[in-house]
Amino acid sequence: MANMTLTKTPMPEQEPQVRAHNFKEVALGYTAEMAMEEAGRCLNCKKPKCVEGCPVNVRIPEFIAKVHEGDFKAAYEIITSTNALPALSGRVCPQESQCESKCVRGIKGESVAIGRLERFVADWYRENVNAMPEKAVSNGIKLTEFLPEYEKYGRSAPLKRNITIIENADLVLAFWDGTSRGTKFVIDNCKSRGIPVKIFVPTNHN
Repeated sequence: MANMTLTKTPMPEQEPQVRAHNFKEVALGYTAEMAMEEAGRCLNCKKPKCVEGCPVNVRIPEFIAKVHEGDFKAAYEIITSTNALPALSGRVCPQESQCESKCVRGIKGESVAIGRLERFVADWYRENVNAMPEKAVSNGIKLTEFLPEYEKYGRSAPLKRNITIIENADLVLAFWDGTSRGTKFVIDNCKSRGIPVKIFVPTNHN
């Protein structure tokens, strides 16, 4: 049975005295429980006017039904089938004059908080499915990055950097498009010094 509460589930916000001292978002977003509660307000209309009000025709009742079930991953997949940036649109899209303005719940009370639910789904997916991978376990191989020292060598810094790479290399992997003079210098220098060099040509090079 639908949640017939006339008002949207409130979204938590930073207290004024707290947000006055940081640049973080004021609106903190729904928790999973809040999102499921708000999703329960959707009537799952047979002819959803909210979809007509959405510029990218997100299948709104379908994703909201999945939120109500707690299947947030499925909700994300439904949203992103037509909208590639749900975290952005959930925050800045003017839902009140688009999808939410068409919601029949707004006839008597407030519309379903479609934008808040979209934002929740996108944030949940980022934090739980598309999170940054953990740092790889070290394999004991030491990596050194050689950067041009422009303050020390000026315009000749890239050349000095390339020479340093050659002097410290047992094997050189060169990605060369056939035009870079700096890479050609490295290849020729390696050959003259007897340092093995493997040349890779970009497959999309014309």
